[in-house]
Amino acid sequence: MSDKNFTTSFSVDQSPEEAFAAINNVRDWWSEEIEGRTDELGEFNYHYQDIHRCTIRITELVPGKKVVWHVVDNDFNFIKDKSEWKDTDIVFEIARKSDQTEVRFTHVGLVPAYECYDVCSDAWGTYINGSLRNLITQGKGQPNQNEQIADKHGLEHA
Repeated sequence: MSDKNFTTSFSVDQSPEEAFAAINNVRDWWSEEIEGRTDELGEFNYHYQDIHRCTIRITELVPGKKVVWHVVDNDFNFIKDKSEWKDTDIVFEIARKSDQTEVRFTHVGLVPAYECYDVCSDAWGTYINGSLRNLITQGKGQPNQNEQIADKHGLEHA
């Protein structure tokens, strides 16, 4: 199915409120190269060298339940359609399931037909299932793993 959005999820023992706080602490799990607030409605900018830049608008914040980002603008230097993420949505859904909290991440619009799908889905998997999960469970994420991901996929970086 080539129109399936990228989705991944994990469960933790921490509360939905703790997961929500960690998701909004973007610098501690995704990248320290963020400009702007990530814990209130509005825009922030992300960049990794000259490989990837994007402007993200936080459109929904429901404490302990949901966070939605809308990609306003995007630029990749390693694919033909540099704006592939533009006008896509990144959704974090948080739900209590029995005695655990489930965090479900969906990049709506990141589909296998995209040229960046392999690199981007690998990167999101690394950041969501590794860094974000560790931030929630251990209080420390692993932001700024872009160089290792770029090297793994043979991307040129400065």
